[in-house]
Parts: sequence; structure tokens; C-alpha cells
Amino acid sequence: MESLKKYTSLLLFLVLFLVTARSDYYGQQRGECAPSNPEREAFKMMPCLSASKDPYSPVSHRCCDQVRKLGQSTSCLCAVMLSNTAAMVGAKPEIAITIPKRCNIAERPVGYNCEGYELP
Repeated sequence: MESLKKYTSLLLFLVLFLVTARSDYYGQQRGECAPSNPEREAFKMMPCLSASKDPYSPVSHRCCDQVRKLGQSTSCLCAVMLSNTAAMVGAKPEIAITIPKRCNIAERPVGYNCEGYELP
């Protein structure tokens, strides 16, 4: 059963990746994460998947490294956490928004408003 879940998740990511790659190809990569887009950047956040669903799940070093890289643009980080890709894999915005704090990132923009969610 667990392998079926992993296979389904992998298949979902592959489909989303192909859709995102196609939209990039047609020049729709504008916005908060330019020259990429939040949907494509969300794939880089795979190591954060369990931490974005469960506030008690440990946050891996790989996840924190990705958050640090992505967090150089707070608006991009917010867009990724609230992206359709994140929602499709079950990430909960109210939990995902806590990951920078759970990673002990001192330079995170505390109080930044991500479409109704405030960075702690």
C-alpha cells in the first residue's frame, strides 16, 4: 500500500512537471519567481512534503536548504507555498508557512503576509 502511495505521488509530480515545463516553454514564466514560476519551484520543495502537512513532522536539512535558497525572494517563497502544485500534493498553507521558523532561519521576514497567512 505504501509503495502504491509513493508511485501515485511520483506519477502526480511527473504530470505536474510536464504541464509546468510546457507552460514555461510557451513563455509564461513571469511573476514572483522569474525567470521560473512558483509551480516549477514547488518541485524543488519535495524534501519539505511531510513537513508541509504535519506541524510535528521533523524538517529535514535538505528541506531547510531549499527554503533558504527560495527564501531569498519572500514573494516567491510565499507563491510556492500557496501554489497549485503544493495544494495538489496535500501541503497545508497554514503549516507550510511555518517551515522557515522550524528551520531556525534567523533572517526570515517575520510578519510578512502571504495572502492571508503571516510568516511566524
